Amino acid sequence: MVDTELTTLVDTRIKEFEELGEKPCGEIFKELCFCILTANFAAEKSIEIQEAIGNGFLTLFEPQLADKLKELGYRYPNIRAKYIVEARRHKDSLKETIESFDDGYESREWLVKNVKGIGYKEASHFLRNIGYKNSAIVDFHIIDLLARCRLIEKPKTLTKTKYMEIEELLGKIAAEANMNLAELDLYLWHIETGKVLK
Repeated sequence: MVDTELTTLVDTRIKEFEELGEKPCGEIFKELCFCILTANFAAEKSIEIQEAIGNGFLTLFEPQLADKLKELGYRYPNIRAKYIVEARRHKDSLKETIESFDDGYESREWLVKNVKGIGYKEASHFLRNIGYKNSAIVDFHIIDLLARCRLIEKPKTLTKTKYMEIEELLGKIAAEANMNLAELDLYLWHIETGKVLK
């Protein structure tokens, strides 16, 4: 049975991602900062922190940003403040750079190589949140779910090769379900957490 409420929620979220991708560089950069924060940290709490800091991601000096993150209960305030301030050198060109590549995979490689604190999961998350639909966000929720369904063996570490293998599997599942990876991720997250976040 189709859960129309959930389908509507997923469709709405996908539309929001597309709209964010059309926004100016500053807004897109703030989304990159959110994805830097989510590494080994809860997405929901990261959303709260992102809303609380807002334009501070663009303007605060590194010690101020670290203090603010600490005050808001963030687990790694100093290192993530450092990464965010370092990433600002891409702030005004981020959108143009990402759009200059032929596909989302090349954009993701560029992000992983050029933005400290961004690995494949965070880069995929960021691209999905600005409207790209062909990257999988392979995090522990998704790995646990796939392992429980006996589709994969839970890896001890998530290497690039292992990430790509799991992404390929998720791509096949998405194709069978007649959806893209961005949509599949939101449905899987809902199965695992009962929520549809970003």
